[in-house]
Amino acid sequence: MKKIISTKKAPAPIGPYNQAVLSGNTLYISGQIPLDAETGNLIEGNIKAETVKVMENLKAVLNAADMTFENVVKSSIFLSDMNQFSDVNAVYANYFNEETAPARETVEVSNLPKFVNVEISMIAVK
Repeated sequence: MKKIISTKKAPAPIGPYNQAVLSGNTLYISGQIPLDAETGNLIEGNIKAETVKVMENLKAVLNAADMTFENVVKSSIFLSDMNQFSDVNAVYANYFNEETAPARETVEVSNLPKFVNVEISMIAVK
């Protein structure tokens, strides 16, 4: 059985999907982009600021499921330019303890929703 998780503290989906789905003890979080939940505006121009917004959106979804970044077991990072990897990684590292950080992949893609520079999805377990 699945339970839909949603919060107004993260952007509403821009398509036919949910912010997250809880199945048993596993939470599948849809990819988050640097959209401001209150204004609907994109955070643009600085990959570090964009990544902070993405991570804060993910944090809001985790919190809506009574979880934290400590529950995350897998992350997927999608970048429009792999040359921005070190800046994204520097921000991402602030949200995890290196010793217990989740598994992860980072890939460069040709385009992302709304042509943003970064999108991150996660899987978390209670």
